[in-house]
Amino acid sequence: MTGKERVIRTIRRQKTDRTPIYAWVQNIEMTAKVAAKYGHVDRFYDKYEVDMYHLFPVYKPFDTGGANHQKIFYEDELPEIKFTDPDEPMPYPPEPRFRNPDDMPYNDVRELIDHHSGNRGRFVYAQTPGCFEFNPWGNEHQLEYLVLHTGRIRELYQRFTAWTLKYVNNLMDMGVDAIHVSDDWGAQKNMMISMDLWRDLVYPYHKAISDAVKKRGVFLSLHSDGNVTNALDGICEIGYEIVHPFQESAGMDYGLYLKKYRDKFTLLGGLDVQSTLGFGDYENVEREIRRVYGLFKDGGLIFCTSHSVQPHCSVEELEFAYDLVYNLVRGRA
Repeated sequence: MTGKERVIRTIRRQKTDRTPIYAWVQNIEMTAKVAAKYGHVDRFYDKYEVDMYHLFPVYKPFDTGGANHQKIFYEDELPEIKFTDPDEPMPYPPEPRFRNPDDMPYNDVRELIDHHSGNRGRFVYAQTPGCFEFNPWGNEHQLEYLVLHTGRIRELYQRFTAWTLKYVNNLMDMGVDAIHVSDDWGAQKNMMISMDLWRDLVYPYHKAISDAVKKRGVFLSLHSDGNVTNALDGICEIGYEIVHPFQESAGMDYGLYLKKYRDKFTLLGGLDVQSTLGFGDYENVEREIRRVYGLFKDGGLIFCTSHSVQPHCSVEELEFAYDLVYNLVRGRA
């Protein structure tokens, strides 16, 4: 069974030969540390026979052009704006100029898909930014604008949806197995915005992307850090098949997942980088890996780090964790 087959069967809640695994090592400092020992981070992935690959096409939808958005955005008189094509500049600051997804260089994307899917048989999921996470003014301002200037935010999200639909269709044309939407809504104890705002502004964006992806027969995955418990029913309605990370250290409850959502979506995660991996406590790392694996030994989990492995983690601790994971899923530990 290839890694791709194993992941797909897990998503579909079918029996597999073992739990699929992955390690999110892709941040600049950690990748360099792993590459210094292995020659290339891919050799780490090969050693542990990971079943997936997280593709990060680093393409920003737009830039602000340095507009002084804070000063002008608070003007009292706000024009009524009808939805137009995302390629046209917005007629008010910060005037984000959307880049044309058809003009972006995709050569590196094709090479990575060929290598990890074609040569290694892995499930490749490609990331695209969500409307809440990626905005031209940063989250601090956006949280204010969501309430003070809801119409303008809605307009931007509509344009962002149109841009994303073009972009993800290009990724699907190249053969990715899943579109992975990264949109951090959660804080340590709850959502950063009210569910009314989430339903009004964020949900429609995600539903439009879901409908387009499902129409192509491609899987749909969500990344959202923090506690998003209140949005779980909405996540199911949207149609997400994978959710990452379902963060226990932010108050998410695996018991709730197993009781209510196990037949709705598969979890990607299990090894928390905020509370477990990277602190030099090997006993705790082993205890947590065994605990989480025990909860999901009958399925429902693709074992992975909850986020990218943080730079304070040593390569030796990472290897300790994945030596255990590698043997555990094969019944050797």
